[in-house]
Amino acid sequence: MSHLAGTDLPIDGRLRLFAALLGASFAIFELRLFQLQIVDVEALREQALRNSVRTARLEAQRGEIADREGRVLAKTRSAWQLDVVPSDLQKRDVTFAALGQLLERDSAELVAQVGNPRGIARFRPVRLAGDLDDVELARVETHRFALPGVSTRVRPLRHYTDGAIASHLLGTLGEIRSDQLEQEAFSDYHSGDIIGQTGLESILEPRLRGRSGGRNVMVDAAGREVQVLDEIAPEAGSRVVLTLDLDLQRAAFEAFHDVPEGEPPKMGSAVAIDVRNGDVLVLLSQPSFDPNDFSGGIDAKTWKALTSDEWDPLRNRAIQNHYPPGSTHKPFVAAALLQEGVVSEHTRTFCPGSFYFGGRTYRCWKREGHGSVDLHKAIQQSCDVFFYTFGVQLGIDRLANIAKSFGLGQPTGIALSGEASGLVPSSEWKLRRFGERWYPGETVSAAIGQGYNLYTPIQLAVAYAAVASGQRIEPRLVLRIEGDEGVLEMPASATTPVAVTPERLALVRAGMTAVVESPGGTGGRARVPGVRVAGKTGTAQVVQLAHTEGMAESQIPMRYRDHAWFGAFAPADAPEIAVGVFVEHGLHGSTGAGPIVQRILARYFEKRGMTPPPRQVAGPVEGLRRAEPIREEPRAVD
Repeated sequence: MSHLAGTDLPIDGRLRLFAALLGASFAIFELRLFQLQIVDVEALREQALRNSVRTARLEAQRGEIADREGRVLAKTRSAWQLDVVPSDLQKRDVTFAALGQLLERDSAELVAQVGNPRGIARFRPVRLAGDLDDVELARVETHRFALPGVSTRVRPLRHYTDGAIASHLLGTLGEIRSDQLEQEAFSDYHSGDIIGQTGLESILEPRLRGRSGGRNVMVDAAGREVQVLDEIAPEAGSRVVLTLDLDLQRAAFEAFHDVPEGEPPKMGSAVAIDVRNGDVLVLLSQPSFDPNDFSGGIDAKTWKALTSDEWDPLRNRAIQNHYPPGSTHKPFVAAALLQEGVVSEHTRTFCPGSFYFGGRTYRCWKREGHGSVDLHKAIQQSCDVFFYTFGVQLGIDRLANIAKSFGLGQPTGIALSGEASGLVPSSEWKLRRFGERWYPGETVSAAIGQGYNLYTPIQLAVAYAAVASGQRIEPRLVLRIEGDEGVLEMPASATTPVAVTPERLALVRAGMTAVVESPGGTGGRARVPGVRVAGKTGTAQVVQLAHTEGMAESQIPMRYRDHAWFGAFAPADAPEIAVGVFVEHGLHGSTGAGPIVQRILARYFEKRGMTPPPRQVAGPVEGLRRAEPIREEPRAVD
């Protein structure tokens, strides 16, 4: 029997040893298969399910919103989001308790956010925080290895560069509601999507939204991303360029906040429109809010503060609130008196300070009276008795027809939801609304903008633009939309001639110019050096005079103080811009609203090179630009 070199075993021994080793190997292999297929099958099946491919949605960046000069008002920034996948949570109580400490939030609140989803919903991520700050992110990332099912990711988040300065116009974002998901317009949206809920963010949602992308990723048993398999990049939304002029918007905002130290900012709204094309240059409502609070999901404390505030900062006073217009209504009454032939430019009446009609005495705002007045002086000095006297002769229905031709008492057509229609009363309206006939005594109040008359600030601006040009124009908010498919220019605004001839309107404009530019006019505080301004003041009663008789203005509770109006356009002889300002409980149009009009017009003409910039003085509000007031002789108040 032969032997191999270096071995002492015979060949049959070596074969038996090899067979034994081979058998042992097969035994170990079979034992392992038994363990995997029989003993550990449930654990391995669960692990296989957990180590899976998931599709992560990549949110698109919303399109930018810019002002007419290209300055960005709303853009997208990167934010860190914290998600939880319910199916990956191994110890829910421990995980939520840890997250509560890391985020300094109530763990019960976090549990409520996630809920107890069933079925496929268990595998969908739930957002617990939409905008982690650096400290929160560092805490979570430090402990995330011990928190299965918890992940962080970068997401695009809306950022409003000027905060509250144009919040009501730009609007807010929010999670899509269940009732919206049922609408056809949102058929391709999903629960949890962030959409525009108010303002232009809502109106322009289809343009701003963009198109989401997706990423297929391999995740481990703890839900941690292991590998990116493939990806489709998201597409950003279109860029929207507005008609808004940020410089003028800031001027209006600063004017509302430029108050004596210790006093709250003024409440109300300001609207400025380009007379020639309807472009909205200013649309401001005060008090306002910071739309950035809504971008990552508004917290309960901030939401409660906004919704419980008695002055309702979420409401857009420029378009949603309507008020008695006071004497800002008189130019339309004057236009109707001229057009209907009730008066001419030479017609005069005597104002003793009161008007007696129907067994009742109606006061003029100037107790001692204005003496003998014609139409020009009646507008200039806002003589109530003149408009009482001839308003009754005109009648409510003829007045209503002319007023409506200027766009009053009806929506302006501005591209924002929730616009109030206002009200121009008529005999037909009262019969329909109350089942009663119209009484001539009611025309007395209507002739000076009291009674049933109700206008929104946007209506007043549009109507004064119509006085300036003779054409009622629909306000326009968007100049163009810039997207991947090119640039879409928005059409010019539609116009409709008013029901007053140019010659008669010229007489009204002359009286309105005297309001601001001539001695004795009620609107001297709206003067702009180097530019002739036409305008009209207005003071609207909130309560009957008997309730505040004998009280100093400072003693009258805020909610009972009169409202202040001021409407204007300039230059008076070749109008370019019309402004409507309303100051809630501002007492007098001349002092409460006039300076705000002045600030807006001064900034506009400063940019046009027609007037020098105002000399700056220290203001009570840090960071706000404050113009030195114009020195002038004492003015009449209305």
